[in-house]
Amino acid sequence: MSTRAKTAAEYAGLVDQAIDELEDIIEAADFDIDEVDSNLGYIHALLKEMRTMRASMTDGSYQFGRRDLPWMRIVKQHTDQDLPCIRLFYLINQTHREGLDIDGA
Repeated sequence: MSTRAKTAAEYAGLVDQAIDELEDIIEAADFDIDEVDSNLGYIHALLKEMRTMRASMTDGSYQFGRRDLPWMRIVKQHTDQDLPCIRLFYLINQTHREGLDIDGA
């Protein structure tokens, strides 16, 4: 997972996958509090922002940009130990900043 999304559908799929991963983390915490960090405020915040981003993709208001996505401020404060899907967030952000990889480079 080292290259940017090539199509809008693939990009939306990455966002959907990130939402699923965050929901899984929350579900795991509800199931076994000892196995998952009990401070999940950042997970809930990320989930809210990812759902907002996905909604903007659906309604056509999403725009690529040159700056980091707003939720990257949360991601950058964590590691893959407390956010196992962290690489996915970096990939989504890279695609946002650089656009779709239509050339496949």
